[in-house]
Amino acid sequence: MLIDFHVHVGTSLQLKDWLLQWFQQFHQEDIFELMDKVSTPEGLLELKKSAGLDYLVILAEIDFAGTVTNEFVAGLAQKVDGALAFANINPTMEPNPVETLEYLVKDLGCRGLKLLPTYHHFYLNDPKLYPIYAKAQELDIPVLIHTGSSAFSASRIKYGQPIFLDDVASDFPQLNIIMAHSGRGCWYQEAFFLAKHHSNIYMEVSGLPPKNLLKYFPDLERIYQKVIFGSDWPSIKMIKENINQIKKLPISDAAKEAILGNNAARVLRLK
Repeated sequence: MLIDFHVHVGTSLQLKDWLLQWFQQFHQEDIFELMDKVSTPEGLLELKKSAGLDYLVILAEIDFAGTVTNEFVAGLAQKVDGALAFANINPTMEPNPVETLEYLVKDLGCRGLKLLPTYHHFYLNDPKLYPIYAKAQELDIPVLIHTGSSAFSASRIKYGQPIFLDDVASDFPQLNIIMAHSGRGCWYQEAFFLAKHHSNIYMEVSGLPPKNLLKYFPDLERIYQKVIFGSDWPSIKMIKENINQIKKLPISDAAKEAILGNNAARVLRLK
């Protein structure tokens, strides 16, 4: 079982030019053409097959970097076997986030929710978010949350501190919470401790060079059942390269299998 929990899609019309130009550093192919291709059913299926994936999570994103709508991502996922759509809600702008989330899951078929605190500028334990967490728990969907740093100047890193999830995990014990980027840069040990301490918090390692995982998390083997692979494509060249780097880590085969797919399958309720 191979699952990539963190894949970005979006056409050259949906994403800002400056973001695409930033992505270009990782690719030889023209990034405008590449994103247009991958954001079609045929192109996304080709990306999935080239990495040898059984499933991949594709992310809606509505922020200063572009407008990849929930409807677009959900529609794309419906046309590609093994593609799972995660919705995006900006709690500072959405007037009816609870009703919107229910619609996105029940009507559009989204399999999870992604929150972007560093882009949308909110703290993760803000009481205003609690109705969203409650609805996600009721719907039995995971919430993927950007934690740690971002390369873009309009973001505010302080909102990505994982410690605020201590409140959320305690107040919503049946809600699976996945820390995208695992506190990247500032809070690796904080993220590690939270994943170890809370049964419903997971580390997701997108945006981190796999060869450095044991540098950031020396005791990774101890909590391998709480670690999930994500690539953050197209912020990397090839998904398969990252998978192969994880396979080369000096950890047990059981840990590798859990990180590369089994943990994600459990969180996503895949048979």
